[in-house]
Amino acid sequence: MIELEDIGALRDPVMIAAFEGWNDAGEAASAVVEHLAEIWGAEVVAALDPEDYYDFQVNRPRVVTEGGKRRISWRTTRVLVARDTSLGRDVVLVQGVEPSFRWRAFAIELMELAESVEVSTVVTLGSLMADVAHSRPIPVTATSDSEDTRHRHGLEMSGYEGPTGIVGVLSDAATQVGIPSISCWAAVPHYAGHSPSPKATAALVGRLEELLDGPIEHGDLDEDARAWERGINELAASDTEVAEYVESLEEAQDTAELPEASGDAIAKEFERYLRRRGTDDPGPTSAP
Repeated sequence: MIELEDIGALRDPVMIAAFEGWNDAGEAASAVVEHLAEIWGAEVVAALDPEDYYDFQVNRPRVVTEGGKRRISWRTTRVLVARDTSLGRDVVLVQGVEPSFRWRAFAIELMELAESVEVSTVVTLGSLMADVAHSRPIPVTATSDSEDTRHRHGLEMSGYEGPTGIVGVLSDAATQVGIPSISCWAAVPHYAGHSPSPKATAALVGRLEELLDGPIEHGDLDEDARAWERGINELAASDTEVAEYVESLEEAQDTAELPEASGDAIAKEFERYLRRRGTDDPGPTSAP
């Protein structure tokens, strides 16, 4: 059971969750929660017991030095609360690593916490590698299983069927306990998806602004995104094959009618991504 600090009543709280690992191409989703925690000065109010959910040979503890003393830092999932945000409401942030095992118990713990602080909506964030061009807007899709939520935000119901990560399990757990949930996914160019992708992070933040109907400070994200794009441009310029491939992706996106707005298009990319991972990925415990 998560031991939650006495934080008092929250103002119409929304929960935003992202996890490092299988759901986090280009570290785009986890970077959103890190960014929000920083700009809003979020405080840690709880942490899950890592002994219950993590394989320490996969997610090894680290030796750190604080105040001149060395200690062991165990990787886990933390819960933070941000008050007085730019959204005019409080935000519960879930920041961590995709668990190695006991996913159902993991999701139940988080949903019990969400119910205890009266979270009104759960937003899960993910990013996947897809056949998209780095020089074009990063496609972001948002879906929900709640009819009211879809109607309110103009969303679609996901038609995806197949393997899922912890964000999919968490979204389903929210639905099971009656908390509306929204799932947001950014498509990261697969030829540039193995390094941090601030452009995808900025795109997810922009989508959150729309969904939560309020401004969110971008900080250095936009400049970092431009620097990232310039770096990929230089890479493409030095390799004819890469340049030709990027050009073909640009033409495909320019020809299609707003592919970033099509949930079906992203769902298809997601399926292709999972099929690719299924051939060489040992499973969720391979998360970095």
